[in-house]
Amino acid sequence: MRESNFPMQQALHLQQYIAGEWVNASNGHTWDVRNPATEDVIATVPFGDATDARAALEAAKAAFPSWSAKPPYERGAILINAANMLRERADEFAPIMTRECGKPLIESRGEWMASADLLEWFAEEGKRVYGRTIPSRRANKRVIVLHQPVGVIATITAWNFPAWLLARAWGAALAAGCTVVGRPSELTPMSAMALTNVLIDAGLPPGVLNLVNGDPETMGAEFLRNPICRKISFTGSTRVGRLLMQGASQNITRLSLELGGSAPVLVFPDVDLDWAAKQSVASKFRNNGQVCVAPQRFYVHNDVHEQFLDKVHDLVSALKVGNGLDKETNLGPLVTAMQRDKVEALTVDAVAKGATVVVGGSRPSERAHGYFFEPTVLTGIGPDMRIAREEVFGPVMPVVPFHSVEEALALANDTEYGLAAYVMTHDLNTSIRMYEGLEFGIVGVNDMLPTATEAPFGGMKQSGVEREQGSEGLHKYLETKMVSIAL
Repeated sequence: MRESNFPMQQALHLQQYIAGEWVNASNGHTWDVRNPATEDVIATVPFGDATDARAALEAAKAAFPSWSAKPPYERGAILINAANMLRERADEFAPIMTRECGKPLIESRGEWMASADLLEWFAEEGKRVYGRTIPSRRANKRVIVLHQPVGVIATITAWNFPAWLLARAWGAALAAGCTVVGRPSELTPMSAMALTNVLIDAGLPPGVLNLVNGDPETMGAEFLRNPICRKISFTGSTRVGRLLMQGASQNITRLSLELGGSAPVLVFPDVDLDWAAKQSVASKFRNNGQVCVAPQRFYVHNDVHEQFLDKVHDLVSALKVGNGLDKETNLGPLVTAMQRDKVEALTVDAVAKGATVVVGGSRPSERAHGYFFEPTVLTGIGPDMRIAREEVFGPVMPVVPFHSVEEALALANDTEYGLAAYVMTHDLNTSIRMYEGLEFGIVGVNDMLPTATEAPFGGMKQSGVEREQGSEGLHKYLETKMVSIAL
């Protein structure tokens, strides 16, 4: 079925954008975007291939000389204009995001506002790409260090934050003077198209930003083999990240990778358990657990393990599952049937191997349509269970007791991932020992939302390379050039 068109204040192009033109796919193919809460088709958009990606790269190459030559103040003014437009249209764009990815309306609106913050921050930070002069060992030499844009950038982004992931990559790249070809997830292309509409309306010149939507394998292959593409910024699975690293050897293409995560939470007995339970549930079930930094493994000190479980049980039982457009909804659907089935399989495997369901554990019986799964809490987790090793990316909360600081740290670090970790304690010595010993790129101490536009974001081990956001996120789109002048 197809949902009725939703109202928009201004005309919105839902097409690819290449060389300053809104276009359909060169092969004529299309893709039906579905609402995961209803399974209905909400839009039909172009679905291209390598030909479209190649045309977009060529357009970005042609636009690069003039865009990179613009003063950062001019580039920044366009980004700030776009940020203000996003804030004005957040209420219009929020339902679009909710319909295509399922998250509650309040979360969608918040994402658009955060995306505006990213564009504005990088617009200002682009003015502070400072070089330096290095004192030479010789009186007749001058040594200068410059930072210049990398060139044409390709971005491949995930569906779970379909605007914010783009804003942080596009904002940084454009502020640095790079030109961009963006390939969003085919599951959530409408938010990317909405963001592109705004950036074009804000004054971005033709070819500076190009948007393609289509086959991930052929488009990704084009980005890797085409020497026009100097760098790829990717957000997605570790499996695909490995493939990109292999393919990048063709042209020594630079990569920024934000990959999988399996975030541990360490709850020590000195904290207020009511506060700890509320923070844990709010963070775990944000966007239905479909967050790269979502807490996945809860390790709770044995002295308070049962009390913590009781409080979590009551909080999770009160969560309302439903369509994200319903203002009372706390949890929307998972993004696809495949994602729901994976979460269900992980839960079934855990229970079959001895885990206990504290609350939830199955599809909600009252939801005949949509990719829903009940918010679930499990205990009795063993190392042989898939859920102990694999990234869940869904509304399942395993809770495991621990007895000592040493055991907690060992359990937390026992993973190939290293994106985010969380510590709940009011003991200074414990907190220092934890944040210094945890092998993760992001550590939240009594903070279950440890991300900020102005701070670096990224992982260690197999959770990725390089950092997004902050000054680090801008500099990854810049080359460092040394100039030595002999007098």
